[in-house]
Amino acid sequence: MLTSRIMSSSNLFIFITLSIFLFIHEAVSTDYGLALSKSLLFYEAQRSGKLPPDQRVTWRADSALKDGSDVGVDLVGGYYDAGDNVKFGFPMAFTVTMLSWSTIEFKAKLAANKEFRNALSAIKWGTDYFLKAHPKPDVFYGQVGDGDSDHACWQRPEDMTTPRTAFKIDAQHPGADLAAETAAALAAASIAFKNFDRKYSETLVTHAKQLFDFARNNPGLYQNSIPGAGNFYSSSGCEVFCSGTSVY
Repeated sequence: MLTSRIMSSSNLFIFITLSIFLFIHEAVSTDYGLALSKSLLFYEAQRSGKLPPDQRVTWRADSALKDGSDVGVDLVGGYYDAGDNVKFGFPMAFTVTMLSWSTIEFKAKLAANKEFRNALSAIKWGTDYFLKAHPKPDVFYGQVGDGDSDHACWQRPEDMTTPRTAFKIDAQHPGADLAAETAAALAAASIAFKNFDRKYSETLVTHAKQLFDFARNNPGLYQNSIPGAGNFYSSSGCEVFCSGTSVY
């Protein structure tokens, strides 16, 4: 009798374990595709500027359409950071770098899930902004907005009333790390677009090389030139080396 109960308990344990395994396996198989789609949708929810007709996150609207007006440069576009309304160039560049390499590496998987074009669109939304933010070889606008005042309130970007001050790095106010990380982003993106828009890819390469040269010739941490950024995203300065491997 005891043996029978032990066998029954053992069989029940095996059945439960197998059921959990199959449930988890099925959930994981399903959720990977869903997670991929929602991850790319997150980028659309973070878009700043004039939104395109094919915008899929329809509860978002145009915002920050005067960014850059304080310095006479069109800085409309790009991505907001981490659910707030500041455009921090340093983490944005890192994000575009990783998104570009992921799109290059997993192109087939993205295509199989019908997300490859969406991935390219996510990259281009960032790189289009970087091109605007780089009006001269030795000038790059690395931030729009103020982190402290932005974090002191809770507003939709469509309704924000916080300052939209633009901050830059240049030869007199260097930021080799920021310039180098942005160069890496543009270089990686150029590879992603090479077989789909060669002219755009070449434009990205041109700006990537200019920014890398700017970084190499003007050492210094960007948070020393854009102090407010260092309170949120400080840098160790290792980006110049990493950038060179991407650009060349």
